Amino acid sequence: MNPWFDQLGDLFVRAAAARKVGIDAPRLEPSLAEELLELARVTAHSQERRFAPLTCFMAGVAVERLRRADTGATPEEVAAYLHSVRLELETEPRQAS
Repeated sequence: MNPWFDQLGDLFVRAAAARKVGIDAPRLEPSLAEELLELARVTAHSQERRFAPLTCFMAGVAVERLRRADTGATPEEVAAYLHSVRLELETEPRQAS
């Protein structure tokens, strides 16, 4: 998607290796990136700006759990999953911070 994100993925691999764990470099698919950015936008404008990164972290945890439960989850299916969550957040009334 972007060389910086490729380098970040490699950094995660090295950090895991330093802990004697082998992982594949995480890669950011454009469709997933778009949904994550939109999820962060909705969170920042409907809750608090500082919640946006935490929301994306929680989305990553949820996606990993989804993938473990349904090993056939494609990037497109994951993007649709995130899209549905974002749409629900957009329709909720704004919460007081």
